[in-house]
Amino acid sequence: MSRTIAIGDIHGCLAALNTLVNAIAPTADDTIVTVGDYVDRGPDSKGVLNLLLDLEKKCRLVPLMGNHEEMMLAVMERRMDPYSWLGHGGVETMDSYGFTGDLGCVPAEHLEFIRRMPSFYENDTHFVVHANYDPELPLSEQPDDLLRWVKITEVLPGPHISGKRAIVGHTHDRQGELYEVPHLTCIDTYCYGGKWLTALDLDTGKVWQSDRMGNLRFA
Repeated sequence: MSRTIAIGDIHGCLAALNTLVNAIAPTADDTIVTVGDYVDRGPDSKGVLNLLLDLEKKCRLVPLMGNHEEMMLAVMERRMDPYSWLGHGGVETMDSYGFTGDLGCVPAEHLEFIRRMPSFYENDTHFVVHANYDPELPLSEQPDDLLRWVKITEVLPGPHISGKRAIVGHTHDRQGELYEVPHLTCIDTYCYGGKWLTALDLDTGKVWQSDRMGNLRFA
């Protein structure tokens, strides 16, 4: 039977992601939705993107764009001054690529991967966005700034007009716990900060978690 599984903010935590992928063991029938923020803060952003590119060959991967990918791409395309991004974890990302002054250290395959990342995913019962949403707008009409930047601690959205349950990331819980209200679940459980990377089966509610060292637990 096919599964739809969402994975929270990874932030360069390759060991945690590798552990979850091995535990989930996705097949070609499964859909894996990653909520964004693959890069920055953690130790191996390059390795995370390589793993996601490999995962695309094994299942249906839906890699949403987070605000950190948005910043990285803007810097790589010279549309944004690098200093703001570097202060939000970009230093660790460029270290993972062995940056010595040449932006060409980031493979073209990685930049193309980021460029084609969608802003949302939805099925018959759920939708997934990186950060937040306007409950009164169809997903196709949501502003990118809201989808990628606004924490639910700033604005907690109400139930969406579609009636579907929202799965979001971006707003990390410092205790490493899922945040749940009747219409929404936040799965950013602060892996880079020493807690957990979370995977959630949208149909069954099963949860897998791994810390940044690759230790697995079932919540």
